[in-house]
Amino acid sequence: MRVILASASPARLSLLRAAGVDPEVMVSGVDEDRITSTDAANLASALAQLKCRVVADRVEADALVIGCDSVLAFEGEIFGKPGGPVEAAGRWRRMRGHSGVLHTGHCVRRGAEEFVETASTVVHFAATSDAEIDAYVASGEPLAVAGAFTIDGLGGAFITGIEGDHHNVVGLSLPLLRDLVGDLGLAWIDLWRTGSAGAS
Repeated sequence: MRVILASASPARLSLLRAAGVDPEVMVSGVDEDRITSTDAANLASALAQLKCRVVADRVEADALVIGCDSVLAFEGEIFGKPGGPVEAAGRWRRMRGHSGVLHTGHCVRRGAEEFVETASTVVHFAATSDAEIDAYVASGEPLAVAGAFTIDGLGGAFITGIEGDHHNVVGLSLPLLRDLVGDLGLAWIDLWRTGSAGAS
């Protein structure tokens, strides 16, 4: 079966490959600013659905398309990707020593069938120093990701704990995706590469 990831995220692609799925990548190119919401979970789902639908319209009906999008809810605000280094550093100075909720919207579509759901994980941030924040922002890593942090890269040392699915913080929840694929009537293990058994 043709599996397509409607996301440019290297982290999501790596997650799927490590889990035995080797999708094609097809970026939707949608303008994310056209979707607005004051609810972080709803926004993440709406963006994932939009990306999934745009890509699904470009491919054959029996292809499985996976769309995802992540945002961080922090103190009543929604943080997507920061607008630049100054914004990223400012966020970290606010977030350090506190917690936020990372919401990742998931949408799967095959033909006319579509399922959408959001996974949410609480993220606890370390009490980072100004020097650590400045160095992290200077690395460029937080500029390309929702919430201005990663857990699977340089930012991992600045995350003291999570409550929920670790994969979700990386970019997509594998257990949730397995459930959504099942809702489409497909078996997760059938998506594994031939002879893979989940090996990378």
